[in-house]
Amino acid sequence: MTPYDVIVPAGGAARRLGGADKPGLTVGGTTLLDRVLAACADARTTVVVGPPRPTARPGIRWTRERPPGGGPVAAVAAGLAEVTADLVLLFAADLPFLDRRTVHRLVAALDAAGPDTAAAVLVDSAGRDQPLAAAYRTAALRAALAAAGDPAGLPLRRLTGALPTLRLADTGDAGRDCDTWEDLERARERAGARD
Repeated sequence: MTPYDVIVPAGGAARRLGGADKPGLTVGGTTLLDRVLAACADARTTVVVGPPRPTARPGIRWTRERPPGGGPVAAVAAGLAEVTADLVLLFAADLPFLDRRTVHRLVAALDAAGPDTAAAVLVDSAGRDQPLAAAYRTAALRAALAAAGDPAGLPLRRLTGALPTLRLADTGDAGRDCDTWEDLERARERAGARD
């Protein structure tokens, strides 16, 4: 498999969760962040953009977006400064069902698509792209970032929306995140049913 790096934005305010430390919330006895980190354990470099917190996985690089809380594009900018692989995967820190199979599927799809395709993105059951459950060509993401100007406060789709993209159906809910307490409760129920 083509070597890849990973950026995990983990510095959001979690407003819909009342400001809770979303990456530190647990599903199936494991924090959301550790679930994401386990899924991409074979990454060459893993960068978490947010305040450092305990994780089960050693060797994580921690950095902060500028300004702290500056949003997902600022987080991507901070993470890109730390990676060197030709492919970089972006994963939200709150994906309880991300797994290695999906990570490898994204890398393989982008690799097979050829150099004119800049991204392989999971698409949810409603047909929405999930840009924080995706693989990107690092050079294309850096070029889009340079063209975007100041990254603080920009929506992620402004950065990724114009990239030539291969869309993959998210058949296992790997890109389903936990934005609300209801989302978290559903994830916990599903994880409990599988354990």
